[in-house]
Amino acid sequence: MKTRGRGRVAGTFLGLLGAGLSTAAWLNYRRDLQRARERVSAGSRIVDTPCGPIEYGCAGDGPPVLVVHGAGGGFDQGLEIASPLVQSGFRAIAMSRFGYLRTPVPVDASPAAQADAYACLLDALDIRRVAVVGASAGAPSSMQFALRHPERAAALVLLVPAAYPFQVAPRRGGAIPARVSAATRLVFDAALESDLLFWVASRLARKAMVRGMLGTPPSVLKNANAEESARVARVLGHIQPLSMRRLGLLNDLSTLRSLPRYELERIAAPSLLLGVADCLYGTYAGARYSAERIPRARFVGYQNGGHLWVGHQREVMAEIADFIRAAA
Repeated sequence: MKTRGRGRVAGTFLGLLGAGLSTAAWLNYRRDLQRARERVSAGSRIVDTPCGPIEYGCAGDGPPVLVVHGAGGGFDQGLEIASPLVQSGFRAIAMSRFGYLRTPVPVDASPAAQADAYACLLDALDIRRVAVVGASAGAPSSMQFALRHPERAAALVLLVPAAYPFQVAPRRGGAIPARVSAATRLVFDAALESDLLFWVASRLARKAMVRGMLGTPPSVLKNANAEESARVARVLGHIQPLSMRRLGLLNDLSTLRSLPRYELERIAAPSLLLGVADCLYGTYAGARYSAERIPRARFVGYQNGGHLWVGHQREVMAEIADFIRAAA
């Protein structure tokens, strides 16, 4: 009943919105959506593997790093996360996880199956061993890769990871913090119904989208410099086209509803976990818990910055680069 009710609300909202949009606004939306589609249609390839077709993108030269994107991402988000690492001399390999962009959802879309798909991709690229950087909802499959393919994981880095014990009660269409306002939830749910609603909400309800979609308190942006503010805007804008990521979001929701405890004590790769205390997805506790139980793991925590570690980007990326080099 709740799902149907929300669908009717979103449908009504969409109808009224379409009727009320000016011609200029409609043209801007169509232009932005076309640019988003063109952006994700370039810079990636699709390779057929025993695990099914996989979309991936590569950048840089040097030691290989497999970058596993979070919810709402794709190969493009992975390459965005990895950009500072590429500048530091690494080669980034970023695949679109199950249901994102041009990677389909298989019958078994579990984190374990996703981890096996990483191994299939590496086989196709003739890469034997990599450091793995898993962000947010990409953490479960990254941990599974370290567990299922230990000989191939040179290092494991988990950024604001969705990891047991996950503190957030996920909601339809994606994980949204339980403690946000009802208005934010309404905007969040409505925006996930269509590319148009997401486009409008990201402009008219930006604070709610930063809070609900990016898990970051809008207050942290007040003191952010221009570089960090631009990064946050880029992350939000690059969720478009949302319609090409929806199946991946729904699959992540299914995973995040009840994250099990993995056999953390069996992870052999040197591990670095980074958490932010005011992350609105509640990932801090899971990051610290995992770090305390993974052998040879190190935990780095920040008090503020939200799910996007705003204000700490350069520090975080330098920490990751140094850690991977030392592990190698």
